[in-house]
Amino acid sequence: MRIGLIINPIAGMGGRVALKGTDGVVEEAIQRGAKPIAADVARLFLHELNNYAEGRGVEFLTGPDGLGEEVLAEFDFPYEVIRHRDVRYREVLGVRIPDTDSEDTKELVKRMLDQVELIVFAGGDGTARDVFSVAGRKVPILGVPTGVKMFSGVFAASPEDAARLVAEFLKGNAELVERDVMDLDENAFRHDEVRPKHYGKAQTPYAELLLQGAKEPTKTDEAEDVDAIIEALAEELEDGIYFLGAGSTLKKLKDLLGINGTLLGVDIVEIKNGEARLLVKDAAEKDLLRFAGENTRVVVTVIGGLGFLFGRGNQQFSAEVLRRIPKENIIVVATPSKLRNGFVRVYTGNKEVDDKLRGYIRVRVSPWMERMVRVI
Repeated sequence: MRIGLIINPIAGMGGRVALKGTDGVVEEAIQRGAKPIAADVARLFLHELNNYAEGRGVEFLTGPDGLGEEVLAEFDFPYEVIRHRDVRYREVLGVRIPDTDSEDTKELVKRMLDQVELIVFAGGDGTARDVFSVAGRKVPILGVPTGVKMFSGVFAASPEDAARLVAEFLKGNAELVERDVMDLDENAFRHDEVRPKHYGKAQTPYAELLLQGAKEPTKTDEAEDVDAIIEALAEELEDGIYFLGAGSTLKKLKDLLGINGTLLGVDIVEIKNGEARLLVKDAAEKDLLRFAGENTRVVVTVIGGLGFLFGRGNQQFSAEVLRRIPKENIIVVATPSKLRNGFVRVYTGNKEVDDKLRGYIRVRVSPWMERMVRVI
């Protein structure tokens, strides 16, 4: 089988530095200490794919230099490069960045359409939108999760799961399903405004547990339940340092504690003698590392539809941060609809940390009740 591979080289750079996206803010991300991660994630995908007999029979069609060629050159897969133009690079504070944009992605997809049976892309929702805008329903697409926002349903749960899904597709064990392609206005997102837009339904390979869902809002009829859970939780918080995660559920907690926290970021809060004080608003990974320790507590919710605790939209909670915090110090709040699959997901990119978090975790589902939920 011939597969198209496109890497968005700047995807995901804004996550750990709390930029909630990378489009248009690459320089700022680098100034905050961000490094390119997309190539490394693509390497994980290709390394895992090479472990499967079916995967070793794949031939790739890819883009030049950092759009795919540089990573594929490290493996034994046969590949052909579409040289639609010369890719130039520039350096920002010592970080080498290609001068590519969405038009490069679209041009590559256009040239791949009649030559491949599947297009795999490493990026986020913006990349998914660009790929789908050209591919439509002509060729199935599959996302290797690399971005900050990955709310579309075309993404595998992890780079390794993307490889397993491709292998199942090659064997004929993965059916094609329709999955939503969504994206948010990144500028509005950085200002705590959620403006989602639905771009259509793509054809995507599907095998159980390997593909994530699409983002869903909290159900209106559960709003009172959320309020009651948060009120009960706020009364129970002991003195100490807390990392309060993103989302409307946790924003209710921040408001109830009387702090000016973010809707879509992570805030560091100290509670002392029952009073809450905001230490860092919209914290980046480096801020969390300053306060992370055996006594630090984390409060997070499940992203509706995606089912993730860590790994989607909160990359500030990196493997190094979570390595320092005991699992029992992670407080999870979620309404029953967010747990309908019977499990939640984590993906930090570090097997040791992911294994530490997997198993079962307590989830607060009402003011008086917790459920033990499997973490995969």
